[in-house]
Amino acid sequence: MKEPTRLFDFPRYQLATKPLQVSLASKRNGVWKEIPTKEYVETSDCISLGLMELGIKPDDKIALISTNNRFEWNFCDIGIMQCGAINVPVYPTASEGDYIFIFNDAEVKICFVSDKDLYDKVMRIKPQVPSLQSVYVFDEVEGLPNYNQVIELGKKSNKRAELEKIMEQIDPEQLATLIYTSGTTGRPKGVMLCHRNIASNVKNCQDRLPITDQGIALSFLPMCHIYERMLNYLYCYNSMSVYYAESLETIGDNLREVKPTIFTAVPRLLEKVFAKIMDKGAALTGIKKALFFWAVNLAEEYDVKGKSAFYHFKLKIARKLIFSKWQEALGGRVLAIASGAAALNPRLCRIFLAAGINIQEGYGLTETSPVVAVNCPKNDGTRIGTVGRPIKECQVKIADDGEILVKGPNVMMGYYKRPDLTAQVIDEDGFFHTGDIGEMVEGQYLKITDRKKEIFKTSGGKYIAPQIMENKFKESRFIEQIMVIGENEKHPAALIQPDFVFLKQWCERKGIPYTSNEEMIKNPRIIERYQREIDKYNQEFGNWEKIKKFELTPDQWTIEAGHLTPTMKLRRKVILNKYQDLYKKIYAEG
Repeated sequence: MKEPTRLFDFPRYQLATKPLQVSLASKRNGVWKEIPTKEYVETSDCISLGLMELGIKPDDKIALISTNNRFEWNFCDIGIMQCGAINVPVYPTASEGDYIFIFNDAEVKICFVSDKDLYDKVMRIKPQVPSLQSVYVFDEVEGLPNYNQVIELGKKSNKRAELEKIMEQIDPEQLATLIYTSGTTGRPKGVMLCHRNIASNVKNCQDRLPITDQGIALSFLPMCHIYERMLNYLYCYNSMSVYYAESLETIGDNLREVKPTIFTAVPRLLEKVFAKIMDKGAALTGIKKALFFWAVNLAEEYDVKGKSAFYHFKLKIARKLIFSKWQEALGGRVLAIASGAAALNPRLCRIFLAAGINIQEGYGLTETSPVVAVNCPKNDGTRIGTVGRPIKECQVKIADDGEILVKGPNVMMGYYKRPDLTAQVIDEDGFFHTGDIGEMVEGQYLKITDRKKEIFKTSGGKYIAPQIMENKFKESRFIEQIMVIGENEKHPAALIQPDFVFLKQWCERKGIPYTSNEEMIKNPRIIERYQREIDKYNQEFGNWEKIKKFELTPDQWTIEAGHLTPTMKLRRKVILNKYQDLYKKIYAEG
């Protein structure tokens, strides 16, 4: 079979070249249900035929919403695109207002959802979406239309010849998917990605990840996000089995039972994994505790080159005595953790790499399908604090103002129905303006320094790059989230969401009775302890950058409450609005 050029070619390519007994697997009632490649392809075909029986034509839009990753998502994804329709994946956590906007903007005709809660959510907005005809559920819920009804329609269909003809005529340059970016501000924008955009990204990332025979991927980042979705096609292309984690809460268990060779993560997850490891280390006693912290301190000095033979000798001992247990906790077979969606703290990257856990930080956007650059252990391809070298066919240049510009087959077709917005970000030479600020280290490794729109000036005219500062302050065990503020004000300040789990433990150790989060953040001893943390990390910055004041917030910053985007980035305007009183308190006091 020829090389895949359209996204629905990937499962067929796997079937023709190296079919698997376990192509996809999801857990149901405590048992893994495993899907062979043949069933993957056949079920996807039935979805295509079933949709055609329901009157779906090429270019019709079909929404796909799931609270967790599962193989039904893949069946529908491939089935939708094979019949020429457009997959519109939607975040389950998006607001009903965003659902109404997306469904109407895309003129969605059919929607697949994972469960009853999402079915109810979509049915609530259905009266406001004239184009929406029907909603099907993956879970079997009595009285609700099930997606198996579409499959059964497909099994009885006599439109196979018509389907084959449609598939034959689909060009790699045709629109494959419409992804509405969650956005940190304003209404979502529909990013138009064609088959070639994503398929080229799959192939150009091929040499960056350790792909092995009998490789297994554990997948848990949302498939509606282009990052996890592109990697899913990459796994399929390389005949790797994909197991879907049950939820974020079960990842530890799933890692140990699946024993993956690769998985993806966002920095926030890695920060939480590291925090748990440090908690366990702190609970040790005597020589075990001393050895643990000796190993961590050693790891903090790690770099990919330039370390002495004596350092590597000590590291070998640390890996055997301490870090081997970290690797076991990840299943014992992990060859790579691909980290993306936000900046990874360089200290964390350093420690994991020293521990023999290959973290590969990359960078990309929905508009670039998504990968632009990624670190790689081969060919001297890793530099801590950077996102590695740009991938093949992806041209990166830095504009005069520091903005990162990208050109290549992975750059989107444009924003749906918004040629005005498209013209603002793709210039006459075909370069996409990312909105990120960066630089090239050693002339070849891309380093992201901040978001162009997030850099601000104080009233004294000094520039502040908040992301760099936030990453540094989040090294503190006391700080779960932090937002640096101070645009047009005399000095920078910060809104801080404490790590309440760690704070409770600290209070226990110090004999401070813990009542409620609201009460504890007013406790003078706790405020004083946070001040010490701020003072410690302030030392890393110039006088004009130092955090002069801060306020602790009483609640957890979450996606559901609107503080964070689905990829865990701060929604700065929302956070400022929520804590307007704290902002005023900080700056009213001068």
